[in-house]
Amino acid sequence: MSVDAVLIAGPTASGKSVAALALAGHTHGIVINTDSMQVYREARILTARPSSEDEARAPHLLYGHVGVDDSYSVARYLADAADAFEAARRQKRLPIFVGGTGLYFSALIDGLADIPPVPAEIRAQAKMRRDELGPEAFHAELAARDGETARRLRPSDAQRVLRAYEVFEATGRPISEWQRTKPLQGPLSGLALARFVLAPERAELHRRIDRRFDAMLAAGAMEEAAALAGLDPARPAAKILGLRELQAVRGGTMTLEEGRAAAQAATRQYAKRQLTWFRNRMPDWPRLDSPSNLLTKNLSQLI
Repeated sequence: MSVDAVLIAGPTASGKSVAALALAGHTHGIVINTDSMQVYREARILTARPSSEDEARAPHLLYGHVGVDDSYSVARYLADAADAFEAARRQKRLPIFVGGTGLYFSALIDGLADIPPVPAEIRAQAKMRRDELGPEAFHAELAARDGETARRLRPSDAQRVLRAYEVFEATGRPISEWQRTKPLQGPLSGLALARFVLAPERAELHRRIDRRFDAMLAAGAMEEAAALAGLDPARPAAKILGLRELQAVRGGTMTLEEGRAAAQAATRQYAKRQLTWFRNRMPDWPRLDSPSNLLTKNLSQLI
């Protein structure tokens, strides 16, 4: 192989999983998840995880290996990804990292701050404080401790606000200070990497998002959402796209058509935020407008 790993980033519904699977078939590759939502085992449909048929065509790692009640972190992902990378090397397969979580890609290459563990009692106290104050006031309290981080987070970003609050309480230092030092090396740091951002034209991406959500509904997304009705809204998995809207439909506060339209709109907004991240944080990654271009224009450099 001319590269040690291939990294394929892209917004939701851009076709990146299709590109990764096709590439794996041509290169004896192994597909490694780099998406923070596709780790959850109970949400295969809503998170658009690869199908069992796709998984039979090429090995897939780090998909559906975490429960929705777990607070899966970037640090845990980094450890899991390092193990997956080494497994690919032992099997003499090309590691193909694919997903839409920019922070995971950044950690793979640049590493992660080694923040000390937060004691359980501080975590419990922070959660009680958040429940007592509510999201807006709790965010304001974080801003008084770590204004830099608070400016980057919305009050509704419950898990990250809570994490920043916990770190300050435990260490006396803002999480933003810890994040400026990255002693935990990324498993791909210093390696030969082929990196791509799959970014279809906007109208096409929106069409793909809408069609895919309709396909999810047909495949049983409503039933999957119903099974997650008791999920703690502070858990990272509560951000699964479409979950809130479909639960509102189940609860009778939205019609199916309203829920469908709201979920599709929220997904389009999420894709816009992903593209902004890729544009600002990955400016030197080559852009591809369709999955087929990964093979037709770049295969020769990967094998």
